[in-house]
Amino acid sequence: MSPRLAKAIINGLLAGLAVLSLAPLLWMLSVSFMQPGEASHFPPTLLPDNPTLHNYHELFSRVGMGRYLLNSFLIASLTTLIALLLNTMAGYAFAKLRFAGRDRVFRILLGALVIPAQVTMMPLFLMLKEVGLVNSYAGAIVPGMAGVFGIFLVRQYARSIPDELLEAARIDGAGEVRIFFQIVLPVLKPILVTLAIFVFLASWNDFMWPLIVLTDSGLHTLPVALATLSREHVQDNEMMMAGSVVTVLPVLMLFLLLQRYYLQGLLLGSVKG
Repeated sequence: MSPRLAKAIINGLLAGLAVLSLAPLLWMLSVSFMQPGEASHFPPTLLPDNPTLHNYHELFSRVGMGRYLLNSFLIASLTTLIALLLNTMAGYAFAKLRFAGRDRVFRILLGALVIPAQVTMMPLFLMLKEVGLVNSYAGAIVPGMAGVFGIFLVRQYARSIPDELLEAARIDGAGEVRIFFQIVLPVLKPILVTLAIFVFLASWNDFMWPLIVLTDSGLHTLPVALATLSREHVQDNEMMMAGSVVTVLPVLMLFLLLQRYYLQGLLLGSVKG
């Protein structure tokens, strides 16, 4: 078999797998533009006969999806910003600052990775209840403000920063805060974008914790609202697919806009880590 033929076969297989992977998303998008009840026909139709925006209009006018969209965006954005600051500071400290028990504390943190998040939900809920943060945006944000994975990711990348660069800055009279914001953060930009995507996606798609901590329906996020919508409109497949598109589209656009930095962060991390 010639190299050109082998390459064509491999590319064809990859293209086929890509189409299979995208098929559910494309069908979801197609159904969201169908008339009510059209998706229930047999055999199922792949494309809408008369495309309509009725389902999206119903979502935002009658169901109030705009409120849930705003809630998700606010919670995910604030969680991402706070997590970037805290994870970056902690990761840099574990990588480059010297303090008593540094390596021991870091090993304990790594051990926490094996603890399922579901195990910590009840104690965390009781703690937030004691301080009055249940049923509030702050209560939904707290669990994602810092994570062991984020700290580990930043630490591994920050270890590649030359110690001579930091020492030279200290000799020139720069304080630790100035070094962190003016030297360390610019160097960490690729991995920060990668971490931001991870945190934003995790917060945006989180269903369990917002369902537990947000009892007021006006504070619900998109995944919780979508689950409620599926119970109330169990036969309305078109509206549910429109809600799914509204949920998926923002994070898909975010990934497409930042994929260059995301891949750069992963590749550099694999080389320097």
